[in-house]
Amino acid sequence: MATTKTATLTFRVDPGVKDALKAAAQMEHRSIANMVEILIRNHCERNGIAIQESRVSEK
Repeated sequence: MATTKTATLTFRVDPGVKDALKAAAQMEHRSIANMVEILIRNHCERNGIAIQESRVSEK
């Protein structure tokens, strides 16, 4: 089965921002981590920033 490598990202935000993120994620039936990834991907797409996709490894 192929697996995609992921990286860990830890950061601090204002509690109100976290609450808004949680609400947005729930509205779209996403995890908070997935919501952050989608927001970043959308921002990069709108601003012409390329995202280098990670390699898939076979297990």
